[in-house]
Amino acid sequence: MARDVRDKVMIITGASAGIGAATARLCSQAGMYLLLNARRADKLEQVASEIRAAGGKVATFVGDVTVAGHSTRLLDEARNAFGGFDVVFANAGYGLERPIHRMSGEEWRAIFEANFFAATDLLQHAAQRLLEQQQSGHLLMTSSCLARLTMPAHGAYTATKSAQHHVCRAMRMELRPFGIQVSSVHPVGTRTEFFDEMEKRGGDDWPVSAKQPPSLFMQPPERVARAVLRCLRKPRPEVWTSFSFRVIAALMTVFPRMMDRVAQTKR
Repeated sequence: MARDVRDKVMIITGASAGIGAATARLCSQAGMYLLLNARRADKLEQVASEIRAAGGKVATFVGDVTVAGHSTRLLDEARNAFGGFDVVFANAGYGLERPIHRMSGEEWRAIFEANFFAATDLLQHAAQRLLEQQQSGHLLMTSSCLARLTMPAHGAYTATKSAQHHVCRAMRMELRPFGIQVSSVHPVGTRTEFFDEMEKRGGDDWPVSAKQPPSLFMQPPERVARAVLRCLRKPRPEVWTSFSFRVIAALMTVFPRMMDRVAQTKR
């Protein structure tokens, strides 16, 4: 039986564009209350204004997920605005295209801080509050289809996504007895600002291009949003938006040499 999400409070990070914004719009249409977080105040307010104009209930919290104390302040804001929360979607993050041997320690720490540590910190604090209140809930984290495999020049990014996936798996087993669901979201390439940002960060000193993948492996953010909403109504451990890519990932896990041949680049 599908769960009723109407009047549930959902926190979304990385909500000013892409998957976060699309999920916010769709979940508002489903009757959910939203607390949206992002660094860019103007773009965040634009999304919130669209939702309000359509009759939705939304609050915003501008801030960087990597700043110490951000998670607790965000959860406090949900309590102040709506009396608490039911769903947390840790969606903020970025990509980086650079071979591992050319990455600095600062770059490694930065991408793990944004993609992995910030998301894990938010879900940890959210779980602690739900447990203290003896409340059920649903925690989600945007991982990637690349959580199960990797590509040259994307080792750092895929490492963060794999780590996210395993954290979600562990938390799901730990929290299930308390009525708290945990899901990892695994989109394929999504038509957002992601690739433009990755190209800016990566530079042009490596033959692998940060251009968007072939259209076969590209999806609109609305497709991911629909999959997330389905998961809220009927919880599942993993949310995949491409069955064919999930099969490919499984095959390349079983046959790693296949992955090497497909993804290998020459300098």
